[in-house]
Amino acid sequence: MTAATELRFTLPPGSEAAVPPEARGLARDEVRMLVATSDGIQHRAFRELPDLLHPGDLLVVNVSATLPAAVDVTRHGVETAVHVSTQLDDGQWVVEVRRPDNAGPATDVTPDEVLRLPGGQRLRVVAAYPDDRQTRLWRAVPVPAAARVDYLAAHGRPIRYDYLSGEWPLSSLQTIFATEPGSAEMPSAGRPLSEAMVVRLLARGIPVAPIVLHCGVSSPEAHEPPTPEQFTVPEVTARLARSTRAAGRRVVAVGTTVVRALETVAGDDGRVHAATGWTDLVLGPDRPARLVDGLVTGLHAPEASHLELLDAVAGRSLVRAAYDTATDPDGERYLWHEFGDTTLFLP
Repeated sequence: MTAATELRFTLPPGSEAAVPPEARGLARDEVRMLVATSDGIQHRAFRELPDLLHPGDLLVVNVSATLPAAVDVTRHGVETAVHVSTQLDDGQWVVEVRRPDNAGPATDVTPDEVLRLPGGQRLRVVAAYPDDRQTRLWRAVPVPAAARVDYLAAHGRPIRYDYLSGEWPLSSLQTIFATEPGSAEMPSAGRPLSEAMVVRLLARGIPVAPIVLHCGVSSPEAHEPPTPEQFTVPEVTARLARSTRAAGRRVVAVGTTVVRALETVAGDDGRVHAATGWTDLVLGPDRPARLVDGLVTGLHAPEASHLELLDAVAGRSLVRAAYDTATDPDGERYLWHEFGDTTLFLP
C-alpha cells in the first residue's frame, strides 16, 4: 500500500484557497506554516522560516517561470481548453485536452485527431503519453512547427482549475525566482518567499541556490505519478549541496520539484553532481531521499502521488502527524492549493 492510498483524509469545508493571499489582505510571506519535526508540530507564519533553519543550511529553490499554458479550442462544436504540458526534444508537444466543464481531462481524444488552436496553429494527436496505459496526456505534432514558449506567450492564458474564484493574472502565478520560462503550472512551494525573506536568510548565513525543473500539467482530478520533466541542476548548486552535507548541515528543498531534481542527480551515497536533461524519478518506499534533509511544500490533495515523495523525505509517521493536524476541523484551518498555506518538514 502506498502513502498516497494509506494517508486518507477529508478536507474540512472551506479548506481550498480560492484566491491569492494578497486578495485576502496578506503579503506573500504571511501565509501560515505548519512545522513538523521530530519534536512535534508547531503553527508558525511562513515569514519565520529563517528563524527555523540553522546557519550553514542550504535552501534550494526552483527558478522555473510559469507559462500561460491553457489555450482555447473548439471540439465537436463545443468550446473547451487544451493544457500544454511540455515540449519534447523532437518538437512534439505534450497536451491535456480538458472537458468542456473543466472538471477533468477529456476521455474521447483519439490518435490522428487535429486540434485547431488560435493563430492558425494546429496540433495533430499522435499517441498517449508517456505510454498507452493512460489517456490523460497526449503527444501531438504542432503544424506548422512551433516553439511552445513563444506560442503560449502570444495565445495562452494561465491554467485555472475549478477551486479558484476569479481570473488572476500570470504574475500571481510566479515566484520571485521566476527567470526560466517553462512550467505549465507554478512551482508553488516557492510562492510565499519574498525578497525581504531572502535577505534575512542570507544575513543569517543560509545560502539560497537555484535549480530548474519545468512543471508539467498536474491535473488535480487524477493521482498518477508525475511524468518525465525537464530539469537542470547547475554546478554551483551541486557544489553547495556537497559542501553543505560535508559540513553536517541540511539541504532543504523548496517544493517537490526541487526534491525531484536534486534526487535525480544524487548517487547512492547522496553525493550530487550537476546535470541537465529529463527526469522520470518517482520517490517512494522503494527509493527514499538520499540528499534532501528538509522540505518546504504546500498541502497536497488526498491520495495525491506527492504524498509518497513527502514520505520519502520526512517519513510516514511525521507526514501523517502533519496532515492529521492540518485537517483537524477544530484546528488551525489550513488552506490548500497554490494560493494556500504551507508546511515545513524537518525530520
